[in-house]
Formats: sequence, structure tokens, C-alpha cells
Amino acid sequence: MSEGARWREQVGDVQLLGLALLLSALGLAMIFSAGQVDVPSVATGIWRRQLLWLAIALAGFVVVSRVPLRWLEWAAPGAYVAALALLGIVLVVGTGPGGTRSWINLGPARLQPAEFAKLATILLLARTVSGNGTPAGRLIELWKPVLVVLVPMVLVLAQPDLGSAIIFGVILIAALYWAGVPLAMLFLLVSPGVSLLLGFSAVVWGVWIVVLAAFLYVHRPYLSESLAVLAANVATGALTLPLWSRLEPYQQDRLLVFLNPDADPRGSGWHLVQSKVAIGSGGLLGQGYLHGPQKRLAFLPEQHTDFIFSVVGEELGFIGVVVFLALLGWFLGRILADARDAPSEFGGTVVFCLFGVWFAHLVINVGMTVGLMPITGLPLPFLSYGGSFLVSVWAGLAMVERVAAES
Repeated sequence: MSEGARWREQVGDVQLLGLALLLSALGLAMIFSAGQVDVPSVATGIWRRQLLWLAIALAGFVVVSRVPLRWLEWAAPGAYVAALALLGIVLVVGTGPGGTRSWINLGPARLQPAEFAKLATILLLARTVSGNGTPAGRLIELWKPVLVVLVPMVLVLAQPDLGSAIIFGVILIAALYWAGVPLAMLFLLVSPGVSLLLGFSAVVWGVWIVVLAAFLYVHRPYLSESLAVLAANVATGALTLPLWSRLEPYQQDRLLVFLNPDADPRGSGWHLVQSKVAIGSGGLLGQGYLHGPQKRLAFLPEQHTDFIFSVVGEELGFIGVVVFLALLGWFLGRILADARDAPSEFGGTVVFCLFGVWFAHLVINVGMTVGLMPITGLPLPFLSYGGSFLVSVWAGLAMVERVAAES
């Protein structure tokens, strides 16, 4: 056996692990920088907590990466039930900003159950869709995977945590795509969600219904399924305004700011305006590590969590941003390669779902810092501060390495 094969059998994807360690170290450096401010800030000294969380995450990685893939498949139902229990508990005793209930306080630390519920859902979903032979030919045949995702998604929406709820939808689409479900069926499956987003405008929503009806006519699914899809779109479109009224005020502001950030630049639009200023001021080479003026004066809110990418842009400039994105792209490319080489359908589905989750986090987080996406509070993998998220990322990475080791 060659040295490379021996390392892969013991560790898994060595290149992937090296990238993850490098990104974690760079993330820790940026969180340290985010805390170097000229006025008091919650980000000051927060890097020490992140370092402790990284140590916990690495310990968890060592444990999980040693668990055989068949054991993970066997434990999937139990992990899923435990995750649902935690999501139920957080609705009762949880805390969060603006009246939300997203975290469970554990003395000096806080636990965000939604992050671990994503992993448990991926495991059970992979077990559900793998080994089914031919891909589903009708929408009704997808009821099991849809139900697996829908239950935790509803519990997360009840917190309410719109960002994490979106990620559960990404998990479902990733698993079904990897299982070979036709793109036309996936389009019909997500169409009610599109209708929900477009329901704010009767004209736009009406155009969408016409487009959907034309799509159904061309592809000609079963009549019962066509009627069910149209009914679901009508129902979700009608629910848009009632659901809007149930959102917390700060969540409504985030969506309104996305549509027009200059409407209230000193209020709800402050985050986005300052993020754009910070990134734009970085230029080609940046203001210099530790020396970003927007960051140092604490003009940039949540600069150690949601808007850590803005700190990168301000201090390291366009070159630094390209380097970070290239490293994250390389990391995600290795994930795809490990999914392709997975020894089983279960393993491949788990890895591809994790790819979908981290890719969505990357696109949404970077997009919201430059105004291309609404502010949803989704952190940037490895770079943003957050204990639960960091531990869950490394636990997911351990699953990827386990799949790679058994390939």
C-alpha cells in the first residue's frame, strides 16, 4: 500500500482536512481583528471563545471521524428524534434577539439546536433516499423525504429562524438531486416556496402562476399532481401577507432593507450601508490587517459574525477576498470529489448534502454583505464567530472524512 493510500485510509481526504485547518486559522485571525476596535464592542476578546470552540470542534471531529459509516446510518433515526426534541425544547426555554427563540443557555455558553438538527436531518434523509433503486417518477413518491425535512423546518420557522429554514430546504433539494430525481420534479416541488416569495405583488404572482401552468402543460405530469401543485401555489401565495405579519419587526426590516437599503440608512439600512462602505473602501490591497476604519470605529454591526466578510474586504481588499473565496471554493471542490467517490449511496448523499449546506451559507452570507441577498443571519463557514456553527461544521467535516476513508 502506498503512503498516500495509507494516509487516506487512516485520515480520509488529507487535502480537505488541511484546507479546513487553514480556513479555521484564518477565520480566527479575522475574528481577532474584528475585536480590535477604538470603542467598546462585544467583539473585543471574542476570539478567545472562538479558540475554545475550535478546540471542542476538533475534539468532536476526532471522535466522529472514527465512527464507521454503517454506524452513522444505523444511528440516523435516533439522532433525528433527539434533534427534534432539542428543537421543541428551544421553543419553550430558548432565547434570542427580538423575541426569537433560537438558543438554549448553558451557563457561559449557548447551544443552537438548529445547527445540529441539520446534521441529523441529513443523516436520516440520506438513509431515506438511498437504496431505493430507480428515481421517483411521481411527486407523491417523495412524501417520505419531504416529511423528514418538513418537520424540523416547521419547528425552526416557529422560532422564527428564516435563514436556517432556508438551509433545510437546500438539504432536501440536494438529497433529491443526488438521488436522481428529475429537475422538472424538483422545480414543481419548490414552486410553492417561489409562490410564497412572490405573493407580495398580485401582478408578479399572477405572472408566476401563468408560467407555472404553462410548464405543467408542457411537461404533462399526472392530472392530480398538476392540480395539487397549482393548489399549493395558490395556498402559499395567499399565506404571504399573514406570514409577513407574524415576522418579528427586525426580520421585516431586513427584507425591506434588501429591497431599498437607502430608505432608512441610519436605521434598518445601517448594516447593509456600512457593509458596502467597508468592502468598497478596501480597494485592491485593503486598509491593512487590524486597521479597517469602519471596523475600528464599530460602524460595522455584527462584524465578528454575520459581517465578517466585510472586515476581510475592508482590511485585505480585493486580493484578500479573492484568496478567501478561492480557498473556500477549493474546499467545496474537494467535498464534491469525495461525494463522487463515496463507497455507498448513503455516504454520497450525506457528503453532497453537506456541500449544499456550506455552499448555500457561502453564497447567502457573501451576497447579503454586498446587497445581493436579504440579511438572514447565516454565518460564513470557518470565518464567522459562532460556537454551535463551528462545532457542527467540523462534525459534518468528520462525516465527509469518514466517507473518504472508506472509499
